[in-house]
Amino acid sequence: MATIPLTKRGAELLKQELHRLKTIERPAVINAISEARAQGDLSENAEYEAAKDKQGFVEGRILEIESKMSMAQVIDPATLDAGGRVVFGSTVDLEDEDSGDAVTYQIVGDDEADLKLGLVSVSSPIARALIGKEVGDVAEVRAPGGIRRYEVIEVRYA
Repeated sequence: MATIPLTKRGAELLKQELHRLKTIERPAVINAISEARAQGDLSENAEYEAAKDKQGFVEGRILEIESKMSMAQVIDPATLDAGGRVVFGSTVDLEDEDSGDAVTYQIVGDDEADLKLGLVSVSSPIARALIGKEVGDVAEVRAPGGIRRYEVIEVRYA
């Protein structure tokens, strides 16, 4: 089985979601199903069908998170020392060579990715282009609009 890389923060977020699903969502769905059953005929009971659908979603998500957590390799960026190279968990300051725009990304696991927060998936084209680069290196990223070139300005492990 392959491991799933997660940052320490990402693992904590998954644990919090799992706890919420098990302690709040699951009991609420069970209660909704009980209430819908009490209304009588289940064949035409929309509330019952909606509650059963929600139960399927909640239970599926619980299984998914538990599976990911069992295969997770949690990496704390603060403990990394990759000799200045871009690795999973590192935060990278870049400069777009065409526009001169500065951007900052942290390379995280697939479940943690959120471009609005500067968190890019380790499997994304930009992360794959950056892995192994050092300050001063240029990464070429194949984007839908063509090839973009980014110079690595700084690499941090925080």
